[in-house]
Amino acid sequence: MNKDVVIVGAGPAGIFTALEMLKKGSKKKILIVEKGSAIENRYCPKSKTRHCVNCKPYCHITTGFSGAGAFSDGKLSLSYEVGGDLPSLIGEELAQETINYADKIYLEFGADEHVEGIGNSEAVKDIRKRAIQAGLKLVDCPIRHLGTEKAQKIYYEIEQYLLNNGVEIIFGYECTNIILDGDLCRGIVISNGKGEKEITAEHTVIATGRRGAEWLEKICSKYNIAHQPGTVDIGVRVEVRNEIMENVNDVLYESKLIGYPKPFKNKVRTFCQNPGGFVSQENYDNDLAVVNGHSYKDLKSDNTNLAILCSHNFSEPFNQPIAYAQKVGELTNMLGAGHILVQRFGDILDGKRTWQKELSQSNLKPTLPDAVAGDITAAMPYRAMINIINFIQAVDHVVPGFASTETLLYSPELKFYSNRVKMDKDFNTNVRELYCLGDSSGWTRGLMMASIMGVLMGRRLA
Repeated sequence: MNKDVVIVGAGPAGIFTALEMLKKGSKKKILIVEKGSAIENRYCPKSKTRHCVNCKPYCHITTGFSGAGAFSDGKLSLSYEVGGDLPSLIGEELAQETINYADKIYLEFGADEHVEGIGNSEAVKDIRKRAIQAGLKLVDCPIRHLGTEKAQKIYYEIEQYLLNNGVEIIFGYECTNIILDGDLCRGIVISNGKGEKEITAEHTVIATGRRGAEWLEKICSKYNIAHQPGTVDIGVRVEVRNEIMENVNDVLYESKLIGYPKPFKNKVRTFCQNPGGFVSQENYDNDLAVVNGHSYKDLKSDNTNLAILCSHNFSEPFNQPIAYAQKVGELTNMLGAGHILVQRFGDILDGKRTWQKELSQSNLKPTLPDAVAGDITAAMPYRAMINIINFIQAVDHVVPGFASTETLLYSPELKFYSNRVKMDKDFNTNVRELYCLGDSSGWTRGLMMASIMGVLMGRRLA
């Protein structure tokens, strides 16, 4: 099979590459290869079973058209300051211009016109003042909230637009290798588990998302594609009653706080805040269960959840941060018998595990029903745990009650995007006609930044 452009992965970066090529009038033959299902065929049975059934051969929440975006909280960050390091590569001005452009595309396909986190300048100043007093930095970012259920409808419309305009999408096939001729990439090898086939292409775009970060790291090592270990984030998902977060939710919707708590002074940050949201589970390869959060437009809970992530960097002699994070996750899963662990913050400070009876007696009821009460400190590395504890206590100065006894911590929350592919501002790697985009490239984090990387790639290829 021969194509002009082959795109591996139907997440936001891959989708917007093809979408922008169409919008620029390109007549090139485009093929997207996705190992998951079409978005209309993606379904998580947990909504009925109330517990994870560990779907095979992959988790529908993380894999399929639109990647993890279809089942995520569905929030588009509308500031270049949020979403990874891409602005340092392409420039802040171009990044913001392209965010504004991509945002209009999402609106064309049905995104809610309302933007959260704008206005209320005096209230924002008050929150920022308290953050400064606590030694934290507040990044107030406008948010367009798609909503978990509405995001699926938006991406379905995009999927149908691509198909109706000549983009070919192959579902159920996984990229197993790339085809090289010296320093020139000539395509990929794909498999559906029954047999392999080669696809030759003038341009090859790898956009496999966080789930494909480890695979891309191995490909880079195998073929000497210039890359370097980046940052890996290890942390917890925190859940509190809506009453605790009421002021911040109303003023900012999503507060992004950054700190460098003593004694280690690693970067610790909040991420993916879900007012009235639900804690969720995602399954990765090797049956690794990790925690995440959903936020629907219509369905609301009594709680707010958000991630607290501690950044880790490694150099010598260890340079496999993704593998490190996976081991942390595996150990936590072991303690929870394959489930997500949950523990009360007060029990952590008291040096004891949490028991299910204690959860049932609390004001705060977990929104992840099959999470197992236990002791996450038995698996979380000391450095990360101390950073998280001190950060939560600092946030308590900004949001009184955040560090209460009943505050819930779920583990593990892991972000796999540590491999950083070296490229120039036009996304050229040291292998000709091979391009790496989105979260798997190490340059973006989240829906919007991955989308604009796709936009810029599409403009070049068109």
